[in-house]
Amino acid sequence: MPPGHDAIQQKYRIVYNLLSKVYGEPQRRRYHPPIDQLVNTILSQQTTGANRQRAFEALKERFPNWESVMNADVAAVREAIRPAGLANQKAPRIQNALRFVMREHGKLSLDFLADRPVQEGKAWLMQITGVGPKTASIILLFTFGLPAFPVDTHVHRVSRRLGLIGTKVTADKAHELLENIVEPDNYYAFHINLIRHGREICHARAPQCQVCMLQEWCDYFQGK
Repeated sequence: MPPGHDAIQQKYRIVYNLLSKVYGEPQRRRYHPPIDQLVNTILSQQTTGANRQRAFEALKERFPNWESVMNADVAAVREAIRPAGLANQKAPRIQNALRFVMREHGKLSLDFLADRPVQEGKAWLMQITGVGPKTASIILLFTFGLPAFPVDTHVHRVSRRLGLIGTKVTADKAHELLENIVEPDNYYAFHINLIRHGREICHARAPQCQVCMLQEWCDYFQGK
């Protein structure tokens, strides 16, 4: 029988403390303004951080503002963001996202989300084609400091291996489950440290279990 909610919460607290002991307690830093974060997060899909940053800077350099991006010929946007990959999909996705915000809110601003309940803000953002729970949660957590827990590939993989979520739980479903396990005040630090652990130790292929500080609490390691 899988462990109950209390047991999983206890495991999470132990994991949280161990990760914080090794990696430190990440401090919130200043992120992009909301619309910038929306575009940046769309660019980040299925690419590296370096390529995403190159594409974002090229877009900002080529166009004076987001309204110009929204109204530009799609080919010009596509050319600017080519370093991020999947430019044919991401260029119209970015333009359509900007158009949605303009159409629904009357201006290119997401500042109003700061005063919305988190679930309402998520639902609003997820009406945008190409914006799922991860992108919506990133905007709400990183830009506004609201209690949303983004689940990227590293967070999803590490959480499943640890047994914080089931092995068949999808990344989309994991958002809800992890938000119910992790204390809201710890969303940011736990998200950042899980990503770091996934990049440095708990790789998708050939995880370095032999040097992992979480061996005792990891279902994946214990099942080997």
